[in-house]
Amino acid sequence: MNTAETRTGEPKRSGFPAAVQLAVQAARDKKALDLLVLDLRSVAGFTDFFVICSGKNVRQVQAIADAIEDGLRQEQVKPAHVEGFERAEWVLLDYFDFVVHVFSSERREFYALERLWGSAERAALPDEAPRPRGHAARE
Repeated sequence: MNTAETRTGEPKRSGFPAAVQLAVQAARDKKALDLLVLDLRSVAGFTDFFVICSGKNVRQVQAIADAIEDGLRQEQVKPAHVEGFERAEWVLLDYFDFVVHVFSSERREFYALERLWGSAERAALPDEAPRPRGHAARE
């Protein structure tokens, strides 16, 4: 099992909503780098989770963001706001209860959300998220 750690070094068991699990799986399917979920429920009032990952280049960043948006749309979950897709240095998908950040490696290092939200717990990622109904995984 992939276990991200809490600030104390102990893995925090994932209790993600299905939509967050689907976003994680869609990012994995597109080979996202350094995938992590920050649990913001105890530190932020505007969202519950950040899903953060990186892509190697513009095409991969866009492919990851597309896969997440498409996978969630199949479950009738649509983002309230999408930002940055054209430049694909930092694509933000805002689903209210969670926000997905897909970065280029350079932008991720520059903005360092993990450090900025250092008081948030790094949640353990589920091994496999539920697949959208009636759809096979895309490779």
